[in-house]
Amino acid sequence: MANENKSDHGFVTVYNRRSSAKELHLEYEGVQTRIFKIIVIGDSNVGKTCLSYRFCGGQFLKNPEATIGVDFRERTVDIDGENIKLQIWDTAGQERFRKSMVEHYYRNVHAIIFVYDITKLSSFESLPEWIEECGRHSVPPMVPRILVGNKCDLKGKGEVPTSLAQRMADGYNFPLFETSAKDPAEKEHVDAIFLTLAYKLKNHKPLRLRQPSECGAVPLAEEQELQNPCLC
Repeated sequence: MANENKSDHGFVTVYNRRSSAKELHLEYEGVQTRIFKIIVIGDSNVGKTCLSYRFCGGQFLKNPEATIGVDFRERTVDIDGENIKLQIWDTAGQERFRKSMVEHYYRNVHAIIFVYDITKLSSFESLPEWIEECGRHSVPPMVPRILVGNKCDLKGKGEVPTSLAQRMADGYNFPLFETSAKDPAEKEHVDAIFLTLAYKLKNHKPLRLRQPSECGAVPLAEEQELQNPCLC
């Protein structure tokens, strides 16, 4: 079962001036597919890999190994007649696997999904630390965030009531979803998590990510000065 509350967040593309032109180039949307980077973060063993695999591969990944650094998956979806490519960055939950990669997680991110295990209260209680980490790495508050409680197929072992999760989501003004990456009946609910972000990102029409090419990178701040967009 999916639970959702609406968020009033705006949306913005993050650009790090220290990023090399060899790492990333930005340009306004055109006829090519727009690409959005979504990172999935949370404690180890909350099901981040299984959620991203269910969305991108349509199946449940049995016995996944611990993510070391970051796993990368993508899926192209049709949103109102436009192809939108979602790049899903499945991040490591263990600190020893994160140290060398943490800067890459947050660079040029368009949206963030925070995941906790409804059967493990500690994974829920650590969410504020993950949220604070985003702030330490200069992710603006306008970048959309979603809170996801995973493993609802184990509802009988639940340690995090929906009411408690909803209070936290309301406190941060995040949408809340509860789902199961394992239960095939929940596939549409897993899809809804990512498609919710896809619709909102598409409608905001941010700069699109493109693979390295010969063109030069233009810092977002400079583009915003030129275009004088309204983000209200």
